[in-house]
Amino acid sequence: MMDKAPTKAEPGKPLYARKPAARQRPIHDKREAEGERKLHPVRSRMGAGDRRGAVAVAPAPPVPREPREVTLTEGITIRDLAEKLDVRAKELLKNLLDRGIFASINQALDIPTATILAEAFNGIVNVVSFEEEMVLEVAKEEKQENLKPRPPVVTVMGHVDHGKTSLLDAIRSTEVAAGEAGGITQHIGAYKVQVGDRSVVFVDTPGHEAFTRMRSRGAKVTDIVVLVVAADDGVMPQTREALDHARAANVPLIVAINKIDKPEAQPERVKRQLSDAGLMPAEWGGDTEFIEVSAKQKKNIEKLLETILLVADLRELRANPDAPASGTVLESRVDKGRGPVATILIQNGTLNTGDFFICGSVFGKVRALFDDHGRPVKLAVPSTPVEVLGLQGIPEAGDNFQVTEEAKARHIVEFRQSKQRDAALARTSGARITLDQLHEQLKAGEVKELPIVIKGDVQGSVEVLTEMLPKLSTDQVKLKIIHSSVGAVTENDVLLASASGAIIIAFGIRPDRKAIELAQQEKVEIRPHTIIYEVSDELKKAMEGMLEPVFQETHLGRAEVRNVFKVKGAGTVAGCHVVDGILKRDAQVRVLREGAVIYTSKLNSLKRFKDDASEVRTGFECGAGVANFNDIKVGDILECFQVQKFSAAEAAGQGGAAGRK
Repeated sequence: MMDKAPTKAEPGKPLYARKPAARQRPIHDKREAEGERKLHPVRSRMGAGDRRGAVAVAPAPPVPREPREVTLTEGITIRDLAEKLDVRAKELLKNLLDRGIFASINQALDIPTATILAEAFNGIVNVVSFEEEMVLEVAKEEKQENLKPRPPVVTVMGHVDHGKTSLLDAIRSTEVAAGEAGGITQHIGAYKVQVGDRSVVFVDTPGHEAFTRMRSRGAKVTDIVVLVVAADDGVMPQTREALDHARAANVPLIVAINKIDKPEAQPERVKRQLSDAGLMPAEWGGDTEFIEVSAKQKKNIEKLLETILLVADLRELRANPDAPASGTVLESRVDKGRGPVATILIQNGTLNTGDFFICGSVFGKVRALFDDHGRPVKLAVPSTPVEVLGLQGIPEAGDNFQVTEEAKARHIVEFRQSKQRDAALARTSGARITLDQLHEQLKAGEVKELPIVIKGDVQGSVEVLTEMLPKLSTDQVKLKIIHSSVGAVTENDVLLASASGAIIIAFGIRPDRKAIELAQQEKVEIRPHTIIYEVSDELKKAMEGMLEPVFQETHLGRAEVRNVFKVKGAGTVAGCHVVDGILKRDAQVRVLREGAVIYTSKLNSLKRFKDDASEVRTGFECGAGVANFNDIKVGDILECFQVQKFSAAEAAGQGGAAGRK
C-alpha cells in the first residue's frame, strides 16, 4: 500500500498550520482594538509601520467656558458644586490637588474654597444661606394660582410702659401683663386672634432699650407695625427707635394712641409730635392711620382691628400652602418635661408633624405642634405661630426655619456645628471673684477681667444679656461671657464658674438645691434677677466702684407640694413635705415650677394638722398658704427665704453668698 504523497504547500502558508494571520496575535479585548483606532487615527491611512502620523496630530485647544451663575451655600460638596458648574467632579478634584488640597467627592467645602474653585471654572458666584437657597428654589417654581391669601402678621411696638401688652390683653381678653416681672415684657410671643371669619397674628416685642435687637427681629417678620404711644406720656426715645425699625423694614404703620381714658391724656400733642417725626395723620391729609384707644376700657379695639385688616387687604398678602414650610424662630427654651421647644412663625408652606427641618445649627423632626393656646395641632399653615417639639438643640431666636430632606438637613447641621466648635474661644481660668471684691479691687486701681456665666429661662433673654453685658466694659474692667445657655443653674455651671473665677447671672430661674450647696462650698456668687436692666445697673455700679449691697437673701428652706386643697374663705392651701431647712410663717416665699419662678409673695398661713405653726422643719408635712396666689399645683416647690439689710462693710465680710439679690 502506497503512502499518500505529501501535499504541496500553498504559497505563503506553512505546511504545519493554515491559521489566519490575525489569530497569531489574539486581541483579548474588543475595546483595545477600538482604542488603538481612537489613539492612532492616522495609522490606518499611513500604514502600520509609519508612527509619525500619530505624533503629528496636536490636541485641540480647550473650548472657553461660558460664564455661569452659581449659587453657593455653606457645606456644599464637590459633587454638588460639579453639578452646578456642569463639569466633571474629577476636574474639580484635580484643580484642588494642584492647589495642594486632597479631597473626596463628598467632602464639604467652606465658602472661600468653593468660591475660588467656582471662579476657576468661569463661575459667577452668589453666596446665600441654605435656607435662602431653598426659598429661591421655591420662588422659581411658584405659580400665581398656587398663592392663597394669608392672615397679616402685626408687630406691636412702642416705649416701655406705654401699654403694648395691655392692648394685646384687650384684644385677646387675656391677662398677660399681670404675669410679667415688673409689668415689663421680658420675652417675645406671637398670638393668633380671630376677627370675625378672618384672623390676625400679633407679635408682642419688649419695649425696653435692651431689647433693641428683639424689636428689630419682630419688624423683620411682620407685615404691619402698630406703634403704641401713651396719650399721657407722648413720644419717647424708644418710640422713635421703634419708628426707625418699622421704616427700615419698609412696612406700613398704624399708630394706636393708648390711655385716652386718663384725665391728663393729650392725643393731639401725640399727633403733633409724630407729625414732626414724619408721620402725618390721615385726618390731616397724611397717609398714616391714627386710632385713639383705651386698653383698660377696651375702647375702639374693634376699629383698630378693622383698620389692620383694611391695610392688610391693600397689601394683598399671599403665600403658597403647598410649598415646604419655612419661617422664623421667635423664641426657644428648654422645657423640663418636653425638652427643647421653639416658637416658630410659619411664613410660607405648611408644617406637618413628621417633617424634618433645620433652623440655624439645629436639626429636628416635628414630634408635636401646639398653637398659641397650648392646644395640640396636626399642621400649621402660613402666618401661624406654633410651638415645635422634636429639636435636637436650642436654636437662636431669629434663626430661619426650613423644612427639607433628612440627609440634607443633617449634612448642613453637622457642617455648621463643626464650624461653631472650631470658632469657639478657649475659656481662660482665673481666681474666683465676687462683685463686692471687684468693688474693692477697683478702689485699689487694679484693672481686672470679670468672667460671667449667663443662665436664663428663654433664649431671647440670654441672647440679649450676652450682647448687652460686654458693652458695659470700661478701661478698668472687661466683662467676658464665658458661657450662656437656657435652663436652671446646675452643678456643671457652678463648676465652670469656679474654674474660671466667674459669677453666675441667673435670669428668671432659680438654681437647684445641689447647685446652691456647691456654690457655697466653691464660693461662687449667683446673682438672680427677673428684670433685665437691673442686671446692667448692678454691674455698672460694681464697675464704677459704687456697689452698695443693701439686701442679702438668706435661704430658709424648701418644700414640695404633694397635694392641693380648696378651703372656703382661705383660698388654695398646699399640702407640703419640707425637703430641707424650715418653713416660717410670714417669711417670704417663691413658687417654683419646673425651675422657673412663677410667683413671689409671703407665707400667710402654716399649719400642722389643724393647729397653726410658726415654723415646720425638714421631714415634716404641713399645710401652707401663699398670699394672693391660688394657682398652686402638685409638683411645685415652695422656697422660703428672708432678706436682710447690711451695710457695705458687713456685706463684704459675708463673702460671696449664693442667691443674693
